[in-house]
Amino acid sequence: MDIRKLLVKPGSRVKLIDRRAADTQGYSKEQALLELEKRQSRMAELQELLYASRKRALLIVLQAIDAGGKDGTIRHVMSGVNPQSCEVTSFKAPTAEELGHDFLWRIHKRVPIKGFFGIFNRSHYEDVLVVRVHDLVPKAVWSRRYDYINGFERVLDDGGVTILKFFLHISKGEQKKRFEERLRDPQKMWKATLQDFEERKLWDKYMKAFEDAISKCSTEVAPWYVIPADRKWFRNLAVSEVIVQALEAMDLKYPRPDFDPSKVVIK
Repeated sequence: MDIRKLLVKPGSRVKLIDRRAADTQGYSKEQALLELEKRQSRMAELQELLYASRKRALLIVLQAIDAGGKDGTIRHVMSGVNPQSCEVTSFKAPTAEELGHDFLWRIHKRVPIKGFFGIFNRSHYEDVLVVRVHDLVPKAVWSRRYDYINGFERVLDDGGVTILKFFLHISKGEQKKRFEERLRDPQKMWKATLQDFEERKLWDKYMKAFEDAISKCSTEVAPWYVIPADRKWFRNLAVSEVIVQALEAMDLKYPRPDFDPSKVVIK
């Protein structure tokens, strides 16, 4: 897979309409499922190495429009990950305590420690997305947050956190299909809310907000990847490929014990 096609180059301007949500880079579903198994196995190996070395942490940020597949991505891509060193955080509407602090306060507390995976289901980017679309704060406030976010992510990188940010890109037609499935399926019906259908009316505003956030905040230390997500099986493979390549690029080694194993005699 060519992950360069998914990357938003720092300094470039992304137009989501130019990126096909149904693209599969030529993979069939059968091929993708086989390759995903290999990536999951390799990811588990690399997670153990990350945990043993305690040199860096991995932060995975997932953003998408409603029904974009954040939960499904976590469930399928991370199915082989050891939960002992992986923490998932789902960011909801901020509490009164969180609103009493700066917008990054609640985020910083959930950043993974060295040796761990951290997965954000939504993130600090909500403060330049939903806040913007619904006019919750003035433009003069949210427009400054792009620079704050870039600075925050540089601090994390300097502290040993590798950041991977994924926008799960689905088409408006696919969202409609998934909403309709939720209304028909008793096992999925619980996910449906009237608010979701109201938010759909703001599709164009959300796409503009996503484009600005991705374009302004895809950096060398914290790149954005736009993942074609109409085909769930390709979405899962693409995300897993980016994660594995990032872990391999860390070039981590298992630490040596602080004693000479050859001199240990076990009686």
